[in-house]
Formats: sequence, structure tokens, C-alpha cells
Amino acid sequence: MTENAAGRLMPKLLEIVVELTLAAVRILLIVAIAYALTRLARAALNRLESLLVRASATKETDPGAAAKRIKTLVSVLWTISAGLIWFIAALVSLGQIGIDLGPILAGAGIVGLAVGFGAQHLVRDLVSGFFLILENQIRVGDAAIINGTGGLVESISFRTVVLRDQAGVVHVFPNGSIRTLSNMSKDWSAYVLDVPVAYKEDTDKVIDIMRRVGDAMRAEPQYGAVMLEAIEIFGVDAFTQSALTIKARIKTQPQQQDPVGREYRRRLKKAFDEAGIEIPVSSRPNAPTTGTVAPVKTDEEPE
Repeated sequence: MTENAAGRLMPKLLEIVVELTLAAVRILLIVAIAYALTRLARAALNRLESLLVRASATKETDPGAAAKRIKTLVSVLWTISAGLIWFIAALVSLGQIGIDLGPILAGAGIVGLAVGFGAQHLVRDLVSGFFLILENQIRVGDAAIINGTGGLVESISFRTVVLRDQAGVVHVFPNGSIRTLSNMSKDWSAYVLDVPVAYKEDTDKVIDIMRRVGDAMRAEPQYGAVMLEAIEIFGVDAFTQSALTIKARIKTQPQQQDPVGREYRRRLKKAFDEAGIEIPVSSRPNAPTTGTVAPVKTDEEPE
């Protein structure tokens, strides 16, 4: 009896051992294939990173910024691709040892659907942030206007952009909620001037004074280092009741336009005073209004 039972048990044990050995070999093969795929993905992403860095280096004004941005994006892609490869390898390996993957996949699908509904805004923010960084739309330190709110960019992540306005208020914008984005300091900035002068003035003389003031500032090391080119004078831009307006622009390094523009206005005022150029009173800020005021009619006054 015992010998017969042992005789029947041995083939089954042998069959189980063979199946387990074959399963272990297949699992090892799956792991080897997954490892090879991750190595290929890593090499491909490294190649992509070097190509993107070389392509953007010629357009980058801040040395090293492009490499940091692209390295961040490649690291995210690497995490996603490696996780996906090993997740698939784990599922296939479980199938090799006889585990039914149907309930697991169904449960994962239900959980994923529930998480997707709950985290759809988060996913939208992450996707929007990925392309915002990929396209280099804004960087930390840029002056930007987001959804009508302006300020300096303090931080950028795949989920949010943080701005601090001139009053010191911090504004946090989820990337998925950004509808309008204006970068006021990408590559270069500009100070635009509308200079009002009286109609009696010679516009050629006024333009010559404006140009001389700008050239004098460019000749100084303090301002010449940040002024990218000579002042652009577009000419007479508008006529008002009391003055004509001459429009000009000063191109500067990013976020240097305000100090340069304020100093230019100060010097231009002095140059106008020395040359006797008149700025009409009504064109000046907070200028008092002129004219007669109609008397107020009262009941005691005759019609």
C-alpha cells in the first residue's frame, strides 16, 4: 500500500518540480528582458537629453538653465517608463506561477477609474506643468502675468506656479487652471515711453535730444551693460488736445527696464528744461484742470 502510494506520489512531485523549475526559468527570462528594456530606455532617454540640450543651448540666455530643465523632464520620463516596464514584468511573472490575473486587472481597473475621477484635476495640472516646463514658457525669476495677475515667478513645479506681486502677496496657480500666460522678461525686456510735447516744438529737435540722452546713458558702464541697443524712437504716435506724443522704446536685459527707464526720464526732463522744450501742463500727471466753473443755481436766485 505504502509502496503504491509512494509510486503514485513521486511522478506528481516530479511534475510539480519540473513546472516550478520551468516557471522560475521563465520568470528569470522575463526579468532579464525587463532589465534589458530598462537599459535601452535609459540609453534612449540619455540620447534624447543630449540632443535636446544641444538644440536649446544656442537659444538659451541663462547658461545651464536648459540642461537643468531638460534633465528634470527626462527624469520624469525615466520614472514613468521604468515603472511601466517593471509593472508589466511583475504581472507576467505572476501569471507564470498560476495566479489568475483577471481579478487583479479588474480590481486595478476599478481602483484606477475611481482614482482617475478623484484626481482628474491633479492629472491635468501635472500634464500642463510638464509641457510648461518642456516648452520653457517661464522660468524662476521671470516677470510674468498669469490670468491677469502680475508678479515675479518664485517657483515652478509640475503642479503649480508661484508668483509674488509688488505688494508681496504670493499667488499660487495650479498649472491646469492657467488660461493666459504673459512672460515680460523672456530673453529681453523693454521700457516704452510716450513723451508729450507742445505743438509749437520742433519734433526733429525733440527726437534728437531724446536720442542724445539715450546715447549718453549707453556710454556709461552702469547702464551700457544692461541696455541692449540704442533707444528706438518710433516718431510721432498720437495727437491730443494739448500735445503731440512721441513714442520710443529702450531694450534692456531681462527685468532691467524699470531702473533704466526711470533714469532716462529724469535725464530727459533735465535736457528738455535746458533746451526750453515745453511739456504741456495738461499732459503732466496730476495736472490741475483749467477753465471756468458754472455757478450753482439756488431757489433764491431769479430765473
